[in-house]
Amino acid sequence: MTTTNEVIATGEMSVEGRFVDASNATLFAKCTLGEIEIPVIYKPIAGERPLWDFPDGNLAQREVAAFALSEALGLDLIPLTLLREGPFGPGMVQEWIEIDEDLDVVEFATGDHPKIRQMALFDAMINNTDRKYGHILLTASGEVFGCDHGVTFHEEPKLRTVLWQFAGEKFTDLELDLISDALSLAPSVLVDLITPAEIQALIDRLMALQATQCFPFPSQDWPSVPWPPF
Repeated sequence: MTTTNEVIATGEMSVEGRFVDASNATLFAKCTLGEIEIPVIYKPIAGERPLWDFPDGNLAQREVAAFALSEALGLDLIPLTLLREGPFGPGMVQEWIEIDEDLDVVEFATGDHPKIRQMALFDAMINNTDRKYGHILLTASGEVFGCDHGVTFHEEPKLRTVLWQFAGEKFTDLELDLISDALSLAPSVLVDLITPAEIQALIDRLMALQATQCFPFPSQDWPSVPWPPF
């Protein structure tokens, strides 16, 4: 039986459009294998705009690193994401998620839904510098995903997010277990995707979360909410 991963990884990719508001080249495409066609987001590395504070590697690998860690932890927070060749060279390819336009993402994201709390913890782990409301995907079947993880895993603290409602709350035992699992799994899962210094910074962040045993507070040293927040 052909899997979604097989179709996205090996199917013929055809680009059908571009998201003009994106700061980096972000293309809507379809991967076709046999009679199966799956819509995807394709971000070619060649279309990335250089960022002064992310000089190492590329944004595509960081997106894949976030997905790999989410999967290793069993969180299912990020749509299937991988690196592959496309019409404009190698890049990140992510399964397209059809969102429910009738759902109020701001209302949902400012609440205490377990998946939003899980996302807030994950963002603290990976040092997400850009968790906007528009990067939270809600489906009609009740699934919750996050997207746009290209600016993550920085060596320096840079957490910027709209999900600060849990700041200072104590971690549950399950959340502490997730942090422990991340400590043991991250080095091997991320070794080919981010730099050794970034992996060490991740380990340091995880150990700090273990020590405080609570969600971090917004920093006073840098903007704590991305702008615009959507």
